[in-house]
Amino acid sequence: MAAAVSESERYFKRALKVSPGGVHSPVRAFSSVRESPLFMHSANGSSLTDMDGRSYTDYCMAFGPLILGHRDPLVAAAAEAAINDGWSYGTAECWSLELAELISSRIQWAEQIRFVNSGTEAVMSALRLARAVTKRERILKFSGCYHGHTDAMLIEAGSGLAGTPASAGIPNSVARDTLVLPLDDIDQLKHVFSDHGAELAAAIIEPIPANYGLLLQKPAFLRELRALCSRYGVMLIFDEVISGFRTAFGGCAEELDIEPDLVTWGKIIGGGFPVGAYAGRSHIMQRIAPVGDVYQAGTLSANPLAMRAGLATLCQLTDGAVYEKLEQLGAQLDTELAATDQVQLIRKGSIFWLHLSNSTPLPRARDAISQSHAHAYPELFTALLKTGIYFPPSPYEVSFLSAAHTPQNITDLAQTIFQTTEKSAIP
Repeated sequence: MAAAVSESERYFKRALKVSPGGVHSPVRAFSSVRESPLFMHSANGSSLTDMDGRSYTDYCMAFGPLILGHRDPLVAAAAEAAINDGWSYGTAECWSLELAELISSRIQWAEQIRFVNSGTEAVMSALRLARAVTKRERILKFSGCYHGHTDAMLIEAGSGLAGTPASAGIPNSVARDTLVLPLDDIDQLKHVFSDHGAELAAAIIEPIPANYGLLLQKPAFLRELRALCSRYGVMLIFDEVISGFRTAFGGCAEELDIEPDLVTWGKIIGGGFPVGAYAGRSHIMQRIAPVGDVYQAGTLSANPLAMRAGLATLCQLTDGAVYEKLEQLGAQLDTELAATDQVQLIRKGSIFWLHLSNSTPLPRARDAISQSHAHAYPELFTALLKTGIYFPPSPYEVSFLSAAHTPQNITDLAQTIFQTTEKSAIP
């Protein structure tokens, strides 16, 4: 008797006819985990529900923005109010002002902020601004960091291009102006600045690289990068689209007390709605049109729906209680996974990643990730899915905790991981 076809499979078959790969972002295709993608119907708190009515505890959290969980009541109320008042004006409005004031009042060097529609757009705009300020053209990035899909940033990027050095369609001239270094290598960092520092407009990095596994960097490496950028007049851009407002209100920059020249934000800053932003000191940001000569515009920039949802989210993060709860959940996961030596849990606050290997030390660079990890991950992903746990459908994507998760959720996750790894050949 043939197995019943799920609703997700039916939808995927239809989607393949009208969309490339049947999806609108590559990881959603589930190709890395050798499964057919799930089509979701609804979400609430810490759970997702698919088109067949099956529920899953969600550790993807829309790839990061839902720090409060799905359908947080205050965020939902703000979004509903925005719908009722009008969801797009194409004019100046007060909500982006209030959100910018909240951020700049707590992050002193983020004196001015420009809201855009995605992290990719924020990075694109920040790079253009850096080139204008420095009157230079070359960019330095780091292997394994992902900064969106602009041409210059798709040179050795993150999980969506794992194992692929670049995308088709990128001009050779762009690749020539993008220098790529390995992470966590101070000697090579010093060498490239010695040879090319005077040519560089910007150095861009995820201070917590979280798109090719979770590659936590030594603080000394990031401090050396800051010092070299200052010495050679290079603008340091922290891409905190993932880590901003998640590990701390001010992200990694706050935790390490390192002030970048520019920062890019996204995800949490819009409460789960499409959003991006870039920020810095006023004397830099004043180069942006209409006051300056660096052009950037967007019909849906500072969309009131995203601004009000973001404001409702960030207001709940200001007293630190959410971060305290997330750290407690993370510490519980640390403890409960300590029983297995087949999985390395790499965690920074509410961001975590399972490296399916018993090798040490923990990977800090792209080439330190064990080859067995990608091979073993699909088995773990499928086992988790069968028990009602949804993990990112890629061995290189990180997972996220939210304020909606419970201690019992953590226990269930740890037990399933332990049982799966003990009964199989993982890693």
